[in-house]
Amino acid sequence: MAPPVSKRIKTLSVRRPIIYGNTAKKLGEVRPENAPAEHTHLWTIFVRGPQNEDITYFIKKVVFKLHETYPNPTRVVETPPFELTETGWGEFDINIKIYFVDEANEKMLSFYHRLRLHPYVIPGPEGQQNPARNITVTENGEIRSTFYDEIVFNEPNEEFFKTLMTKPGNLLPANITENQVFSRQLEQEEIDRIDIGMTKIDEEIKKLRDELTNTIKET
Repeated sequence: MAPPVSKRIKTLSVRRPIIYGNTAKKLGEVRPENAPAEHTHLWTIFVRGPQNEDITYFIKKVVFKLHETYPNPTRVVETPPFELTETGWGEFDINIKIYFVDEANEKMLSFYHRLRLHPYVIPGPEGQQNPARNITVTENGEIRSTFYDEIVFNEPNEEFFKTLMTKPGNLLPANITENQVFSRQLEQEEIDRIDIGMTKIDEEIKKLRDELTNTIKET
């Protein structure tokens, strides 16, 4: 007889942050075995916790769907770290599917990440060159294209909720470090930028409304 289904907790949501993306570096004289001659970069695609903490209590496996030119393009990673390393020469969209632990009884999550091998610098003040948004370059020339997101479990079942509560929630560190580009500091800066943007939009709306009112009065 099948075990009873755990009841879901109404009006409750639990968030768990993740970081996903890729790193890439130009191949040197020492090349991985069996790397095709035309391949120029070594890259790694990953899904992990904000501080590399254990996320297997809610993630069962991650499936990476590579470009069809790769042998066996669908790669399944069932143990941590949830990452895949390959070589290549071009950029393409990688489909990432996250499967949750059985007790969660949650649907698989599917999304895409654009593999980045180059920094795509943009001009800055006084001739300064800056990498494009979400791309950083380390001192040794490694490209890092990373994104922060939060998985939201709406109305989790009771058993899974107990499991989620055994962990602190994968909290972000307070400040940015060399190995951690996402932090509460960056989060607050983003909130501040959004607030400034919303204030400017409100000012523009008020300005246009006043202009429209004056035009109507004049007619």
